[in-house]
Amino acid sequence: MTTINQKYQIVESLDSLDQMQTEKVLEYIKGLMYASQDEASHQRLKRQALKEIRQALGKDRKLRPSF
Repeated sequence: MTTINQKYQIVESLDSLDQMQTEKVLEYIKGLMYASQDEASHQRLKRQALKEIRQALGKDRKLRPSF
């Protein structure tokens, strides 16, 4: 089954829902989208923090010789 056919089937099934069910489906989809963005944002923040920690540790090591 092609992606276009799958999308068409989803649209057809949404058409058969009443207003309340449609709203619930849309809220669920929006929640998934925002959860994905929050996770991506969290991962970017985590990467940046780890990068800054590595840089700080690298500078710290250069200032203190180990002899």
